[in-house]
Order: sequence, then C-alpha cells, then structure tokens
Amino acid sequence: MAEHYSSFEPKGTRWLLQRITAVFLVAVLAYHFMLLHFVNHAAEITFAGTQARMSEVGYFITMVLFLIAGAFHGVNGVYNALVNQGLKGTQKTVVKWLLIVAGALLIVQGIRVAIAMTGLF
Repeated sequence: MAEHYSSFEPKGTRWLLQRITAVFLVAVLAYHFMLLHFVNHAAEITFAGTQARMSEVGYFITMVLFLIAGAFHGVNGVYNALVNQGLKGTQKTVVKWLLIVAGALLIVQGIRVAIAMTGLF
C-alpha cells in the first residue's frame, strides 16, 4: 500500500487554518448564494444595491474576511500541492515568497475595492 504523504504538519497551524478557512468559505459562499441568487435574483443586482450592502458594517467585515480567508486558503493550498509534488530547496523558498506576495497584493487590492464599494470614500 502506498504511503500517505502530505506537506502539512499533522495538527499544525497551517493544517488547522486550512480547515477553518474551508469551513468559513463554505458557510459564507452559501450565504452569498442565498442572498444574491435566491433572495435577490442575479438580474436584480445593481451597483447601488452593492454599495448599500457594502455600507453595512457586518456585511463589509464578512466580505473582507471572506477575501482574506479565500486568499490564504488558495495560497496555502497551492503551496502545499507544489511541495507535495516535490518542490524543494531554493525553488520552494522562491515559490513560497511569490505566493505570499501575490496573496498580499490580492488582499490589499480586494480591500481597496471593498472600501470603494462602500461609496463612503
């Protein structure tokens, strides 16, 4: 039988955060679909409605946390998939930092857009 290998340290912090972010992402995605596809149908979604939703503090915080959780979950998942495929040494370090920078830029730009969507600034 083949040995199971994972770059995640069992019960480590990144392992735990990957699972927590997965649960959070599924829950918020379900909320998103309920709100924007069943309560309000896609054809009814407007820029003004988006601004109204983003102006609500709870919704804004939820969407920013969704962005951060999604970026972490994706970057961490890609990194670990590459490590599981045999990425080592200098390449591993370079890829890790490229993914960290890309994730950070994604979060910064996403927060800028979220703030702009509030219509307050």
